[in-house]
Amino acid sequence: MVDVLRIALPVPLPQLFDYLPPEGCPAVSPGTRVKVPFGRRTQVGMVVATANTSTVSTPQLKRVKRVLDATPLLDPELLSNLLRSADYWLGAPGEVLFHALPNVLRKDRPWPQTSESWWCLSGQGRQPKAWSGRRGRSRALLELLSERERRADELDLCLPGWREAARRLRKAGLVETRMVDADVAMPVAVPGPELTAAQRTAVEAVGKHLGRFAPFLLRGVTGSGKTEVYTALIARTLAAGRQALVLIPEIGLAPQTVQRLQARLGVVVDVLHSNLADGARARTWLRARDGQARVIVGTRSAVFTPMPQAGLIVVDEEHDTSYKQQEGFRYHARDLAVMRARHLQVPVVLGTATPSLETLANVASGRYQRVDLRERIGAQRQPPRAEILDMRGQVLHHGLSSALLHALDACIGRGEQALVFRNRRGYAPVLTCHLCGWFAQCPRCEKPMALHQGRSRVVCHHCALESPVPRDCPQCGHAELFRQGHGTERLDEALTTRYPDIPVLRIDRETTRRRDAFEDLLGPLADGRPAILVGTQMLAKGHDLPHLTLVAITSIDEGLHSLDFRAGERLAQLIVQVAGRAGRADRPGRVLLQTHHPGHPLLQTLLHRGYHATCEELLVERRALTLPPFAYQALLRAESTRRAQVDAFLESARLALPDTSQLRVSGPMPAPMPLRAGRHRGQLLLEADARPTLHAALRPWRVALGNMPDARRVRWSIDVDPVDLY
Repeated sequence: MVDVLRIALPVPLPQLFDYLPPEGCPAVSPGTRVKVPFGRRTQVGMVVATANTSTVSTPQLKRVKRVLDATPLLDPELLSNLLRSADYWLGAPGEVLFHALPNVLRKDRPWPQTSESWWCLSGQGRQPKAWSGRRGRSRALLELLSERERRADELDLCLPGWREAARRLRKAGLVETRMVDADVAMPVAVPGPELTAAQRTAVEAVGKHLGRFAPFLLRGVTGSGKTEVYTALIARTLAAGRQALVLIPEIGLAPQTVQRLQARLGVVVDVLHSNLADGARARTWLRARDGQARVIVGTRSAVFTPMPQAGLIVVDEEHDTSYKQQEGFRYHARDLAVMRARHLQVPVVLGTATPSLETLANVASGRYQRVDLRERIGAQRQPPRAEILDMRGQVLHHGLSSALLHALDACIGRGEQALVFRNRRGYAPVLTCHLCGWFAQCPRCEKPMALHQGRSRVVCHHCALESPVPRDCPQCGHAELFRQGHGTERLDEALTTRYPDIPVLRIDRETTRRRDAFEDLLGPLADGRPAILVGTQMLAKGHDLPHLTLVAITSIDEGLHSLDFRAGERLAQLIVQVAGRAGRADRPGRVLLQTHHPGHPLLQTLLHRGYHATCEELLVERRALTLPPFAYQALLRAESTRRAQVDAFLESARLALPDTSQLRVSGPMPAPMPLRAGRHRGQLLLEADARPTLHAALRPWRVALGNMPDARRVRWSIDVDPVDLY
């Protein structure tokens, strides 16, 4: 008979808590939610294990108040991998387990029903004359529902902005919703193009491992048809009666990914990301847990999706740093996906045109298998032609050289579309006084505030503090302030003035805040008419823009001079990914790179020998310098409103290290950004040549840090395998 339940609670403590089972219910399985007394209040916890004894004497043990689940919410695989990931990334077990659950399931509530609202025409709406006078989205929604009833997430994909129209039509009695338990039949799958020889080879290489663990790097040049390989593999997975999980790096990629898969597979594709309403997210999570959701597409947190009938995991754009959680539990979704695939005994496919150096090192060591797609699909198989534009001594027009503007003129004159890439939002990065040198500075970060002219505000892009634009210089009273530098808003204004008769579409965080804004902005590109996109790195991630023929990257020099040892790798990835948006249909693509350093070795290698050769050189450098992936790192970060408290904590933390003989310790030192949002920041970097060596030191150190008096005066965290040393 079990005497003790070991329970994880959502508190920032690296331990489990022992409780007695509730009266009359001794058998509570791991993975079950329970309600327990904790201090002066009650908490929802998760049973992790059972034991016969406890280190706490029985009279001191409290009893579970109530069992919340009739059957375990977490299955053994997901529970064990969550605990394993908590151990690796040093998360508190309870916080990790509850982080993996949708918000609704973190509370003392019953599971929501997995039935969903489907939109359909009402009896009145089926009368043709009732449509009279309906235009725009209202008309489009009526036409879609006249074909068949549809789920809300499907309408999100095929008719962005439909919800307001639905409210009007429901008020008019033309549409209604009904709750259904099973999936309404999807349209018949539309056959895709015949796979190329390289695609067939890739599908066969992965497909023969269905049913057992095998990690693959699918390295395909942009436009080579990686999605077709994913689709073929998912189809095989479904045919075997198994589930497939597809991870994508950002929410903006979800609509096109889901739309393609649903059309090609003829099944409902469920979506999981942070923008979903709590109820919808919980329903999808439970559908996956019950095996009803067969294909799940989601961002980073979707890696926690239950998969009782798992068959395949895909991580698209595996190199993307957005897969690394930067707050709280600092896991890496790509690495956790590989961990889960191993225990689920399924293949995992890491797809990208620009593999991370970590993944390439795993291929070189034989841990991962590699399959390549070396050619683009379609009539235009040649990669876009890349050229360097030397900015030295050139007269620039809003940051654009004459050669770049002439190329834009020619592109628009041919009736084609162009992308001008500038990875800096706002109008100007700095607002300054030309007379006395004053500039708008964030008092909480001591960094320049960017001018956002459309809102008449200066904004700190680090802490989001904003204030009105001053009319005169606050320091000397001079009436004219100078806008220094160029952001996407300024480029948008300049290009709209130069090309008044064509749409200039700005894609950045400022213009895509509204729901469906991304799809609405890209809408005018679909008809293939001339247009110019101005955007940040949001446009570098897998968006298919078939009519785009010219890509201009306005400045790449920031990446050439960064102190971050990963800067070269990220710049090469950015150039290749942005360049890959051009020439994806039947017209050749052209890529222009503006720089003051045309002879830089990284640029020369990338342009003349390609991304793979660039990575080989970077790997040689990393090995010589004993940097990841040939070393392992952990970063202790600390911040406080007082610098002395940060320094004292980090110094105590260094002294508390159990054994530094096999570690390289750097610091304490200020963070690269020493002040942010009014808080002083510092860090301590630990490095080791072997992962077990690093973790052998980290585990006891984590406990020691929590017991230090100085730890209560600062905010601190340990980031294992950091992707940014900021």
